[in-house]
Amino acid sequence: MDVKRVKDYIYWLYFQYLLVTCSYVLEPWEQSMFHTITVTVVAMVVYTAYVFVPIHVRLALEFFSQILGARPDGAA
Repeated sequence: MDVKRVKDYIYWLYFQYLLVTCSYVLEPWEQSMFHTITVTVVAMVVYTAYVFVPIHVRLALEFFSQILGARPDGAA
């Protein structure tokens, strides 16, 4: 891929982000605060999903395996 096309695509994605969030109407200092808060919230959601979703999936699988009558791993 051409570097110019990648740059244009990233600019287009950023422009779409500005349009969807309506942050293009904010002043520059307001935009930076909005972007900082948005990035912080997204980072916290991704971290929480990375840490806690596998634990909950494992617990759900154990729960449903007990309901369906499957034997535990160590049982003969």
